[in-house]
Amino acid sequence: MTRGPTFWIVGLAVAAAAAGLWVEHRRLHPPPPQGVTVADVGDLAADATFLSLDGKARRLSDWRGKRVLLNFWASWCAPCRREMPLLSQAYDRHRDRDVAVVGVAEDTAAGVRGYLANSPVDYPVVIADADAPGGSLSFGNTLRVLPYSVLIGEDGRILRRKVGTFTATELDDWLGP
Repeated sequence: MTRGPTFWIVGLAVAAAAAGLWVEHRRLHPPPPQGVTVADVGDLAADATFLSLDGKARRLSDWRGKRVLLNFWASWCAPCRREMPLLSQAYDRHRDRDVAVVGVAEDTAAGVRGYLANSPVDYPVVIADADAPGGSLSFGNTLRVLPYSVLIGEDGRILRRKVGTFTATELDDWLGP
């Protein structure tokens, strides 16, 4: 049985569509840069190093023994800015229960300092490069959107992840006993 031109045209169209879908997927979900491992829920979080606003190194292990909510944000991110007062209030409610909230800015130090001068928070804020070890990508943010949050257990394992903003009820659920 010979295959007519219609067969080959349809076959080429299907192959082109599949190739286009693959290219678009890779564009939207590029592989992590060399040296960055993407952690998943249940994985031990890497002992990332962040920079404090005064330029000192802070390691994730500084908060070991506590449940740690890492909230990745940026000063230019409107949903992040709206969420920060809720995070500050939740931290105040739960800080006596061995809970830490850490704001991890994927931003410039100048941008973060400028924003916090007008809108301070009660929890520590550090800076990380989005695509470097310690950035949100290494904690599972493969969509690379902000805000992005990760809850790490006392043992250093990733318990939960969330893309987008919290409500006060969600924060109490994540940080409560």
